[in-house]
Amino acid sequence: MAIKKRFGTFAGVFTPSILTILGVIMYLRMGWVVGNAGLFGTIIIIVIAHIISVTTGLSVSSISTDKKVGAGGIYYILSRSMGIPIGGAIGIALYIGTALSIALYLIGFAESFNAYFGYATDINGLRFSGSIALLALLLIALISTSFALKTQFFILLAIVVSLVSIFLGTADYAPKTVNLIAEEGSVPMEIIFAIFFPAVTGFTAGIAMSGDLKDPKKSIPLGTIAAIGVGFVVYIILAFFISFYVDSETLKSDYNILMKIAIYAPAVVAGIWGATLSSALGGILGAPRILQAMSIDSITPKVFGKVKGKNDEPINALLLVFIMAQFGVLIGELDVIARIVSMFYLAAYGFINLSFFLESWANPDFQPTFKVKKWIGLVGFVACFGVMFKMDVLAMFASIAIILGIYAWLQRKQIVLMTGDVWLSVWKKIVANGLQKIESKPTETSNHWNPNIILFSGESEHRTYLVELGKTLAGRAGIVTNFKLLLDKTNNSPLPKSDQIVKEDYFEKIGVFARQIKVNNIYKGIEDIASIFGFSGVDPNTIMMGWPKGLDNSEEYSEMTQKLLYLDYNLLYLDFDRITKFGNHQTIDLWWRETDSKNAEMMLNIARFIIQSPKWSNTSIRVLFVNNSNVDSNVIESNILKLVEDIRVKVGIKIINNAVEQEPFYDLITEHSITTDLTLLGIPNFDIKKQAQFVIKTNQLFESIGSTLMVKASKNFNEINLNLELKDSESDDFE
Repeated sequence: MAIKKRFGTFAGVFTPSILTILGVIMYLRMGWVVGNAGLFGTIIIIVIAHIISVTTGLSVSSISTDKKVGAGGIYYILSRSMGIPIGGAIGIALYIGTALSIALYLIGFAESFNAYFGYATDINGLRFSGSIALLALLLIALISTSFALKTQFFILLAIVVSLVSIFLGTADYAPKTVNLIAEEGSVPMEIIFAIFFPAVTGFTAGIAMSGDLKDPKKSIPLGTIAAIGVGFVVYIILAFFISFYVDSETLKSDYNILMKIAIYAPAVVAGIWGATLSSALGGILGAPRILQAMSIDSITPKVFGKVKGKNDEPINALLLVFIMAQFGVLIGELDVIARIVSMFYLAAYGFINLSFFLESWANPDFQPTFKVKKWIGLVGFVACFGVMFKMDVLAMFASIAIILGIYAWLQRKQIVLMTGDVWLSVWKKIVANGLQKIESKPTETSNHWNPNIILFSGESEHRTYLVELGKTLAGRAGIVTNFKLLLDKTNNSPLPKSDQIVKEDYFEKIGVFARQIKVNNIYKGIEDIASIFGFSGVDPNTIMMGWPKGLDNSEEYSEMTQKLLYLDYNLLYLDFDRITKFGNHQTIDLWWRETDSKNAEMMLNIARFIIQSPKWSNTSIRVLFVNNSNVDSNVIESNILKLVEDIRVKVGIKIINNAVEQEPFYDLITEHSITTDLTLLGIPNFDIKKQAQFVIKTNQLFESIGSTLMVKASKNFNEINLNLELKDSESDDFE
């Protein structure tokens, strides 16, 4: 059954918010704050606290006018903008802070109540009175939320009367000189701030009632900002008044000084009791609704989402809040509770501001009717964690760790709602900005080659080796997209875009994107993908696939190869030895021909990426150079070493003098690389008419050696000049 919408801006948002703002801290600790911090120090504390409350209030108000606002207040808003994990993490923190704030208000009530009637004001006396008051408020909440909210109008009137009584009070305690700054020996400013800060958190009391509002998109911004503004004015005026009317020593020692200076003390007593009890009641009404909303979303147990009665009250959630508040009451010390509450609220407010900033910056669908500059959220976020750092570094890191722990737990639960998630927009925004930056830069050179690989792994049972090698070659910054080609010659209709995305745990685990495309010809399909796939900034630059054995007479294969070379892709063909696989991942041979300088540089770059993989981290790399021109071997080796230093690859060099013997190139490979785990071999520039001959000869080579990666470099790679006088002719040296 849906919760009935019963309250407007004044009753549902402004009144519960202002009653909590003008509550226990104002009556029982404002004088203490002024006495310790001085007038200027107090003004600074009030301003900083309100920077946080104003930015947070503006942020949450703006978000609330963009999305549907349901029961659960800030939790609901956050979970629908930043997603369930972060929304739930902050919701739990806010829920705990709200539950403990109930104890803060009731201990404040007990301090005044016990002192007024002469009861014990020690910790046990405060625990007893606070517990009785908590039980009474629980009964009121169980009877009727509407009745509880209606009593707030009388309490608001009592607070107004009490403030008038205070401002018309006597000056019997007036100081000779006004302390503008903190005196020596006063309490540190960060402790004063921590105790004062709960005074400005009251605006969440109204937002927490979002599920009971007639028009939350109108009431939340208007009621929240109005309550914060009125509270700021009252606290500034009160700070000046107290500074001129009461000396600092009295302010430090007497928590009930406002009652003593008032023209009519009972009015102040009524204001204190009304404000503290109404604030506690606001927490008792608001906290269960946060828990109820989280239970409906399956974050917390479903039992706390159940409602009872004609007004659908979350009774089970209310009882749990009572237990947590009772735990806080048993702490018994207002200052201790205030510091704990401050940390929970500051952490929650920080992430609320971050949520708004990210929504404004990254989400193109964020169109709130209440417009706020996005930098306001960033200021609030920085202010919250800056203050937390100053107050208590350990507590700050502990609160962040708790929130991140809850976030990780909710991530593992994989709760999904049909709502937006700002993190997706953030990543898209970052990627879009990054692509624009990349696109504006000059075309990459081989010295800064980041492989962006289109991989055609096929359906072989050994395809995982090809995929993993592709990811290894791409390194940490490169991209691999694996295409599965579905041959269908009877149906020309393409796969829907959603079906083209392949979601497999294997690909996600190793960080490879996967797609499937329906084609009526494998080779034409590869050509089409190579021609159109990619987008600005990260266009693919490398095609990788298995070595096409048995295609020596295929004209289609020859045409495909020509097309890929014309498109200026780097080509990588892996002949995978199904018996030895990659051996022990211990040895790599790079074969360098005299006329193979572009391929040689690409092979050195590939080796650089391979050895960064854990499997290949202990690999020995050899560069084997075939010297067919009778050049001094020492000169060749020296020149190769200089070039290798620039690419930062440690290699061994073997010069094979072949000027006299003139052994066929493939015979030399068979002789020297028969036990090598992975051999890298450049594809020479030969007449395309000899394609079939090249494939046949290469297949014969692969029968003699282990896994081999054939390499053809694009024009982006440099011609490596060894400064050697080599022969001019370029024969088909695969012969």
